[in-house]
This record gives sequence, C-alpha cells and structure tokens, in this order.
Amino acid sequence: MYRFKPFLYFSFLTLFILSTFILNSCYKLSGTQTIPAYIKIDSLYLETNYASQGSDSQKITDVWVYLNKNLIGVFELPALFPVLAEGVNDLEIRPGIWLNGIQSTRVPYPFYKPIVFSEFKFYPDSVQDLGNIKTTYYNDLIFAWKEDFEQPGITLIETSASDTVIKHTFPANNPDAFISPNSKYSGIISLTDEKPIYSAVSMNSFLLPKIQSDPVLLELNFKSNNLFYVGLLMNLPGGLKKVPLLIMNHSEEWNKIYINLGPNIALNSGATNYKVYFESGLEYENELAKIYLDNIKLIHRPLQK
Repeated sequence: MYRFKPFLYFSFLTLFILSTFILNSCYKLSGTQTIPAYIKIDSLYLETNYASQGSDSQKITDVWVYLNKNLIGVFELPALFPVLAEGVNDLEIRPGIWLNGIQSTRVPYPFYKPIVFSEFKFYPDSVQDLGNIKTTYYNDLIFAWKEDFEQPGITLIETSASDTVIKHTFPANNPDAFISPNSKYSGIISLTDEKPIYSAVSMNSFLLPKIQSDPVLLELNFKSNNLFYVGLLMNLPGGLKKVPLLIMNHSEEWNKIYINLGPNIALNSGATNYKVYFESGLEYENELAKIYLDNIKLIHRPLQK
C-alpha cells in the first residue's frame, strides 16, 4: 500500500484549491463525499536504456489521472488537483504530451508506461505530494530508427535537390548542441544565399504498421531560426509519393516534438515501405540559417502477423 503523509492540512484548503481547479479541468465533484483529497505532482521524467531506446529527452506536459480505472481529469504540470476519494483506491497517472506540438491536441503518450499506485491511501482535505515521478518506455516497442549524431556516420542521405549537407556540431560539447550525459554532438544544417536548399531522407526504409489504431510516432529534438518540413516518402505501386506532415516553426531553444505518422500511413497503406524526409529553404529575411536536429526516433509496436 502506498501512503503519502500530508504536508498541508487546514480547514480552508478545499475552498482555496477548488477555486483554482475549476479553471483548469472539467472534472466535476459529485457523490456524497464533499471534501476531496488533493494530489500534487511537480513533474514526470523519463528513464531509458540508452543503448536500445536512446535519449531520455521528453516533453511531458500533462498528466491523465484515473481513479479506479475512471478518468477524472487532465492536468497541466506542475499539477495540484482534487480527488473525491478517501481511504484505499487505485490511482493511475498517464504521461501526456502535445501531439504534433499542438497544445489543443493533448493526448496520453501511448509509448510511455503509466504510473500505477494500487492501494493508494487518500486523506481528505490534505495535499499528498508525489514530487517528481519516473516513467519508462514500454518494453515491447520497436525503435525502427534512432539517430543521435554521436557516431561518425549520419543516417540521413541528401537528395539531388539539396545543395548542402547535414554535419555534426563541432567541437564536442559545442554550446549550440543538445548536451546531456550521453550527448556531445547534434546535427546541424547551414543554409546560405549560395546554398539555400536542404533535402534529405532517412538512409533506411521502414515497414510500419498500417492500421490507424496502431500508433507510429516520430520523436525529435530541434532548434532552428528557419522553417523546415518533416514528411514521409512512400513507396507506392505507382511510384514514390511525398507526404508533408508538419512545418516546424522557429525555436531559439531546444524543443521536443512528437509527430503522429499513423493517419497518413493508414491512408497510404498500399505502400511497401516508408522513409522519413526533412526539407528546408532559406527564408528571404535570413542571410544565414541554422537548423539543429537531435534524438530522432521512429517508434511503433511490433507488426501484426
């Protein structure tokens, strides 16, 4: 049984937090219990096996909270929210993200394990602080492609339309790179008036789940002062088809995005395989553009036989 002693307890706690909570969730308090318990979560972090799963970079923005398997609300982190429960109950917390980087498309990330507290002890009119909570990837995932730019070779191949190439940042631990205990380098694309076009595809092609209910996600860290495109190159019976997915906006700081590939794969299920492509052209107001990429991951569950 999980027990978290309250760090705060006073008679006006309910009124104070409830006034804030009403502005942030559609969860309605109902039933005979009138005084809720409260849960506080500072953040969720990801722990990975770097060799098989790559970077622990994540952008978990929300928690999807279930009480006895019933959704009670979606709460932005850091979160403080009421739960109309007392005594022992089951509590489940699912890590949430912005799908395709869009705030209005908040979803629980299908590849992060939920945090499950069976026999969680609730204390009405008190705050139970869970602090920083760990999640991990599910064990059965297929990491079809990982590019962290830590190896001499880069698994992106420029097309004939490209007049520049992606390179490693230099030297090691360059302050512009994505730096972490496992990351000393990133990929950098430089666009100039003389070389204004970048176009590249993943070195390998991939067999991917074609049923829309089977999620296929591309994870990516990026930093850029120039727009760039991410899309799929599909090998269809009638020839190759390019399907643009997202235009990546400027970001002065390193950002993380989760790109949903599933719907476009399902719409083009006749393809024999797929590649990921990146494209960019120098914007008119830029004399020099720099696009940084890191921790590219193409993830799905095992293919159904």
